[in-house]
Amino acid sequence: MAGHSKWANIKHKKAATDAKRGKVWTRLIKEITVGARMGGADIATNPRLRLAVDKAADANMPKENVTRAIQRGSGSLEGASYEEIRYEGYGINGAAIIVDCMTDNRVRTVAEVRHAFSKFGGNMGTEGSVAFLFQHCGQLLFAPGTDEDALMEAALDAGAEDVLTDEEGGIEVLCPPFEFASVKDALEKAGFKAEVAEIVMKPSTEIVFTGDDAVKMQKLLDALENLDDVQEVYTNAVIDGE
Repeated sequence: MAGHSKWANIKHKKAATDAKRGKVWTRLIKEITVGARMGGADIATNPRLRLAVDKAADANMPKENVTRAIQRGSGSLEGASYEEIRYEGYGINGAAIIVDCMTDNRVRTVAEVRHAFSKFGGNMGTEGSVAFLFQHCGQLLFAPGTDEDALMEAALDAGAEDVLTDEEGGIEVLCPPFEFASVKDALEKAGFKAEVAEIVMKPSTEIVFTGDDAVKMQKLLDALENLDDVQEVYTNAVIDGE
């Protein structure tokens, strides 16, 4: 099944993420800490923690940083107590935005998120105002040139729900969130290593932005992503930089 071309967007996001490695580590430490607090310190029985630890390994985070974060989350080390908060809102031309945060100060976080929305042409919505436009799912993205037929067979055998190919040949495998770890493991055993593998809020429809609107929308997304308390930003906007 064909999907909207997204490979350039994915590569851009990955490069931007790599360029902000220190910030990425900070976010992963929060995720590991909260994952351990909610589900325990054993990655074998805690899929959320395992995903965060895998991401930390991909980001070249030192193992001692990971261990300390797990210890803080499980209570064997003192540390800040984070809570998860989701904000929803609208960007340029009404594009939907979800902002997932982890914070030790809810008042500070909501003020910063609201300020970013208002400064760059968006506005915050109420809870549930845009979430219905997204699907919570596991997403694994494979580079153009991957053997589509073999990947599709392996993915469907592993429990994936859908396999999508874009115009550039990139392949996207989707699965239920609770089956993400087993699907990822099965695909790796079959020889398929994803460029990006995570549990996401995937938009059911997309809005393509070009020209000035694309520039404005990107500024808003960058402002939100650069906030210290923000873990992830999801949107149905596709920035066309061509």
